[in-house]
Amino acid sequence: MNQLQHTFLEKSDAKVFDAEHKRKISWNIRKYNDAVLRGKEQFAALEWSRKKAKNIKWRAIEELDRNLEQFEKRFTANGGKLLWAEDAKEALEHILAICKAHKASSIVKSKSMVTEEIHLNAFLEENGIESVETDLGEYIQQLDGEPPYHIVTPAMHKSKEDVAKLFHEKLGTPAGLSPAELTLVARENLRQKYQSAQIGITGANFWIADAGAVSVTENEGNGRLSTALPKVHIAVVGIEKVLPRLNDLELFLPLLATYGTGQRLTSYNTVFFGPRNGEELDGPDEMYVIMLDNGRTNLLATPEVRESMYCIRCGSCLNACPVYKNIGGHAYGTTYSGPIGAVITPHMKGMESYKHLSYASSLCGNCTEVCPLKINIHNMLLSNRQIAARDHMNGFQEQFAWKMWRRGMLSPRLLQMAGSGIKNQVFHAVFRHSWADHREELHFPKQTFRELFTKRKSGKE
Repeated sequence: MNQLQHTFLEKSDAKVFDAEHKRKISWNIRKYNDAVLRGKEQFAALEWSRKKAKNIKWRAIEELDRNLEQFEKRFTANGGKLLWAEDAKEALEHILAICKAHKASSIVKSKSMVTEEIHLNAFLEENGIESVETDLGEYIQQLDGEPPYHIVTPAMHKSKEDVAKLFHEKLGTPAGLSPAELTLVARENLRQKYQSAQIGITGANFWIADAGAVSVTENEGNGRLSTALPKVHIAVVGIEKVLPRLNDLELFLPLLATYGTGQRLTSYNTVFFGPRNGEELDGPDEMYVIMLDNGRTNLLATPEVRESMYCIRCGSCLNACPVYKNIGGHAYGTTYSGPIGAVITPHMKGMESYKHLSYASSLCGNCTEVCPLKINIHNMLLSNRQIAARDHMNGFQEQFAWKMWRRGMLSPRLLQMAGSGIKNQVFHAVFRHSWADHREELHFPKQTFRELFTKRKSGKE
């Protein structure tokens, strides 16, 4: 067992028995489920829409090379600058170079999981540049020194009382403020940051090949302020966020809103075609798009999990997963948590180090059922397990145990020979921690079903 797996099990064990944590998560997910049911009512043919969206993403990923070339041609023609980043290190070097070129001491950052993936905030702080999260949930998490808990709702695990206490401790506000009052405090603090920042950084929900544009969707207006006021806009984008045509947004934006938050449409939907032109009153003088790989081509090269690149990061599979609802987002120790995170992280960061995430699933299939693009998530989790076993990553002890289990299950005679005493000893030795630590001891009956059935059939009972 490596250290990452050990830490995952420790954190999971702590959260599973945290009643207050489960209460907060259950309350938030219940609100989400109610909202999604209402949001789905806008679709006249929901299943058709989901199938069409999946087909669009399938073709977009299959033609990814051509779509990237087309995006580069159109975006640069619009006056934008495209930079390629093979990994997180290269992306951070690009951002630092831009910051130095513009003598930037402060940046504002709209909500972006891809910048969390490359640990941008810590990197900029190390280089003496202030980086401020402007999404309210991300702002709360930054104040608390925590990574996002959820890919859509970063502070899902915090109650309003938790946030009020945090603001009191970190910002000196009066204790016990209401959510409306807390929002006004954050708004006042962030307004000053927008006005003084030299650079605004966003992610992108989609990049659009035929238009050479990036689309950002949000609910607070912080994304627009982060791109309208600073003189430079940097969008860090994963190569998988591709849509072939601008018209595809009319399908994907409602799907993302409904499955992400239960809305008919997210409040602010902005498409950036490049820097401000001469006729526009606001916007950046320069716009950069950093196109990031960082392990995504490993997904592309693995047929069993390529479908995971269709993901639009709505977070619905997290909210549906019984494991996520019990252990929470931070237990995973990764940027992308929940079922989709367990699929993609081992390929992006190393199967041997992160293969354990694919076992954090009941394989119930609920993640696949709720996915707006019908991505076969639970089967890909099973594929990851098969890849780890095929490549001999599970260690001698585990492989030997499964080999003996398989042999026993395929041989009724062997099972018959092993009496209840032997079965009890083997079970408690192998599953001592995973079973007995939180349950009563399991004892096999002295007579098997086969023995009881034989006696009844022969009339000896």
